[in-house]
Amino acid sequence: MALETLRKIEEAVKGRPLELEEAKKTGAKVVGWLNYNIPEEIIHALGLIPIRLGAGGDDRLVEIGARYISTKNCVYARETVGLFAENKDPYIRNSDLVAVDATCLQIYRVAELIKYYFKANTIILGVPRNFTSPEGQVYFRKEVEAFTQKLEEFAGNKLDTNKLADSVKLYNSIRKSVKELYNYQAIDKAPIKWREVFDVIHAGYYLDRGRYNSLLQELLKELKEKHGIAKIGNLNGDARIFLSGSIIPPKDTKLISIIEKVGGRIVGDDLWSGLNPILNVNIKEPSINGIADAYINRVPHAALPYLDLETDGRLANLKQQIKDYRAQGVIYHTLRYCDPFTFKAGETKDVLRKEGIPLLEIHTEYAGSDVEAIRTRAEAFVELVKNKNLQVMEA
Repeated sequence: MALETLRKIEEAVKGRPLELEEAKKTGAKVVGWLNYNIPEEIIHALGLIPIRLGAGGDDRLVEIGARYISTKNCVYARETVGLFAENKDPYIRNSDLVAVDATCLQIYRVAELIKYYFKANTIILGVPRNFTSPEGQVYFRKEVEAFTQKLEEFAGNKLDTNKLADSVKLYNSIRKSVKELYNYQAIDKAPIKWREVFDVIHAGYYLDRGRYNSLLQELLKELKEKHGIAKIGNLNGDARIFLSGSIIPPKDTKLISIIEKVGGRIVGDDLWSGLNPILNVNIKEPSINGIADAYINRVPHAALPYLDLETDGRLANLKQQIKDYRAQGVIYHTLRYCDPFTFKAGETKDVLRKEGIPLLEIHTEYAGSDVEAIRTRAEAFVELVKNKNLQVMEA
């Protein structure tokens, strides 16, 4: 049975561009942002409208972007530039300011290009490479302070501590609800698919955050009324796949569709366009420093270097999520020229091998020329995982 709240969320997203246009007529200002470590709580508390930008899967836009940025950059970076060059995306058109953090350096370069070529009003949030050191932590605090001051100048008002506390509470509620949704998609005879939850996360890029939180609560209520509390129990013979690696942004459905068509069931992810950004954001106090500390100490992005595999937070999170969602195999997706995730594919495979978890790396772009090759490899891997599940069930 279809979930009514999913239809409401889809309709809300369709109507969001017009809402933004109407809001801007009354003086509202929109802050579009790119990358991983932008603290939305601060944008929201200042009365600005946060919108996460970016999309994927369109090779035409990749080609447009390649007129301005080297083809040695990943297709996501090139498509993002293409979106700004074409200037038809409603969220880019309505962004009065574009905030970019320097986590992924290719996206940091995108910020330079859109400012130079398309005169985008941009601000940068620096992110330390030595993010676990005391010096790196202090640096990020200072960067978030400076970032907040620039946002205050743009908004025309100072950050109010009570409003910041309200924003922190709102975003904590959103994170809690999304995490609960992930449990429902992973249960036996799931009432909601992983792809649908993934789309719900992307809806949160655009919708008014208060309304988004209400819709999440409504969706969870509908799920609980129809299906009870989500409990991830015994395996049922499905090929339970965990999706990892490079970003899979809105509209990039190639790999997801292939996995589903060959019989794989995605039950979790650690993508920076999926579950990862909401995990372990422990804001101990609703302040600029409290938010800075929470963001820099959450699950790290692969673009941030970390050399000790035994204590790597990214790998620890990956292993925990695989366990929580009872995944039996990992498909590790890398975009060509996405160096951080491509480089870390080998170490990720080695670590998971010790856990007895098979990993298939899929190296791709947005063009459709490799669909059949990916389908063949994914089909064989799904069959391997399915057989492994049956062996576990029979043991």
